[in-house]
Amino acid sequence: MILATRNLHKTREIAAILGLACLSLEDLPGAPPLREDGATFDENAAAKALQLARWLTSPRATPPRLADLPADDPAGRLLVLADDSGLEVDALGGAPGVYSARYAAVETGAQGNSTDAENNAKLLERLANTPEGQRRARFRCALAVTGLSRSGELSEPRLFEGACEGRIRFAPGGAGGFGYDPLFVPEGYAQSFAELDASVKNAISHRARALEHLRRWLRQGGPA
Repeated sequence: MILATRNLHKTREIAAILGLACLSLEDLPGAPPLREDGATFDENAAAKALQLARWLTSPRATPPRLADLPADDPAGRLLVLADDSGLEVDALGGAPGVYSARYAAVETGAQGNSTDAENNAKLLERLANTPEGQRRARFRCALAVTGLSRSGELSEPRLFEGACEGRIRFAPGGAGGFGYDPLFVPEGYAQSFAELDASVKNAISHRARALEHLRRWLRQGGPA
């Protein structure tokens, strides 16, 4: 399976949850930057899956070429998976939302994603005067998967969603995870995602829930 991300944390997490070998954009020399300028997680995920799938079939694609990649289903198709996910905080009207990875940079006009530390600091600044009972938030994930035949035919992206409810703590805690994990405490737990064992996070997270929908779909045959 090819993942439309350069985030190695996300790649490892998806591979662990699905139990599949996954390649990322880091394994595809020359892979172009993928646009993610949609208004929703669904739009961004679908756009990234299609952009990468189309590039893999183009003459510009550099090794490993389409013909050299292992098939992901009995029909010999390769699956291209894109994830778009982020944090929604009720007290901030759903922000940072689709801007989660570049939250600290949005107002400065800086290009590209911000660091995790910068994003976490920005979120805490925005919530500085927000009391405990008003810090409800959720992680939301949208997955889009398209099947790619050896002849270059694409299936329409199929979307899968997952969410994990919780709250934002007043200070980061834990050394695990990535992104906003040190600040997010999932519902029913006292520890942040960064403090919980990875096996626990991979069972309850927004991404885990979306991937479980994907896994069931794959068992039913996947792309038509």
